[in-house]
Amino acid sequence: MSDFGIPPKGEEIQAVINQRLRQTMTEDGAKVTIDWRGEPRHLYVISMPVDMLYFNPDTHRIRAQRTLDPERNKAIDEDPWGQAAQEYLHDLLRQRPSNPDQTDPDYTALMDELDDVGQREPGIVSPHGILVDGNTRAAALMDLGVQNIRVGVLPEDTTRKDINSVELSLQLRKDRRRDYSYINRLIAIDEELGRGRSEGDVAKDFNIKLQTLQRDRWVYKLILDAIERSKTDVGASLRLVDFEQHQEKLRELHRDYTKLATTDSDAAKRLMHSRLALVLLDYPKTTLRLAESDFHTRYLETRLPEELKPKLTAAPPVTVPGIPGVMLPSPSSDAAATEALTNQLLRAKAVSIDGANSTPEQVAQATATMKQARETFDVAVKLAGQNAELKKRQTAVPERLTDAADYVVQCANEFAEARAKRALDEEAFDDALIVLRDSLESLGRQAGRAFPTPGDGVAWLLDAVRSR
Repeated sequence: MSDFGIPPKGEEIQAVINQRLRQTMTEDGAKVTIDWRGEPRHLYVISMPVDMLYFNPDTHRIRAQRTLDPERNKAIDEDPWGQAAQEYLHDLLRQRPSNPDQTDPDYTALMDELDDVGQREPGIVSPHGILVDGNTRAAALMDLGVQNIRVGVLPEDTTRKDINSVELSLQLRKDRRRDYSYINRLIAIDEELGRGRSEGDVAKDFNIKLQTLQRDRWVYKLILDAIERSKTDVGASLRLVDFEQHQEKLRELHRDYTKLATTDSDAAKRLMHSRLALVLLDYPKTTLRLAESDFHTRYLETRLPEELKPKLTAAPPVTVPGIPGVMLPSPSSDAAATEALTNQLLRAKAVSIDGANSTPEQVAQATATMKQARETFDVAVKLAGQNAELKKRQTAVPERLTDAADYVVQCANEFAEARAKRALDEEAFDDALIVLRDSLESLGRQAGRAFPTPGDGVAWLLDAVRSR
């Protein structure tokens, strides 16, 4: 990473900071402890005018949300310390990650707490006034009209890399800080790995298991791939924040995809594309579970209107570089059709929420496409749900008997133990056997009416009942 450079008023801010630091050191004032380049570091805490400090344009708290307004985001890239960029960062810190049109309830709660009891924990600031930790608190204090904020001051040789490392280490502490949103957390993990760190070390820093980190990396790659596939000729595309509220759906998708991919990679791809389409159409998590690998061919394909039917051409076999004459089979037509439909929905979704690059007519057409797709998927989902319920009823009876058999085996083991210890209640045991006998007679009567040609198991049950 390159250094930030010094903000326009950085020298002036540093002079104020140094003056107040000297006073605090003389009085041996309060300190805050941080992790600094792998070692604990105690920073003196001072009070600074909140409107003199700069919001950190690199903060992970709003990294995904920055792209919501390309023009204002461009201002951050070109002049991160300018008024336009700083006002945009202030606005983003207020917003709800999953719905930028709303004020984040956590932000409102933070304002209420600051108004009631004041600032509990100090923020962290660079020597030139860049907020490293406490960006949201600073925004809330400004909105409340509070003039000062308490901050610990980083050493004079602080770099951009240090700022990001300190912010991340403080965020991962178990305290009262407002958590990163799901997508911003994925970005932070990806950036740490991009610095060449091992997965194990990053997982440890984020207090998660290695398997959880690998799952989240898979989800992040899936999201980035979906965004790339959603791009249209007019420049519309989905954004990271469009996947913010689908965390649990995507995690379940990873679980089911990886499980199926070990035995059938083509089926796993069909499942992935079908469920991604359901995510785009805002179905709940319980509905996504109905979309198995055959969802497209079994429930959807024949019901698609002409406007949604994928236009496919046969894909050629794939050559293996360096091995002449060896060809891998191309993806199946079913997988290709499922992927093509999802790609169509990705582009339609991107245009339907695009207010900058697409014309009103294009937005209206894309919105109509999404509505038509939702109506078609509603029918397919209903049929898949009915089939799942039928399967559940079909397996319920045999599963009950299997459970009963397990209990009988356990009973036999405990019977032998109780008898050896002379602890068997023979009368109670006899009564329980009568209840079991009556239950088997009831089941036998039902089975006798249901199976004109009984198998071995049913025949045994019927013989046992007739013996009475």
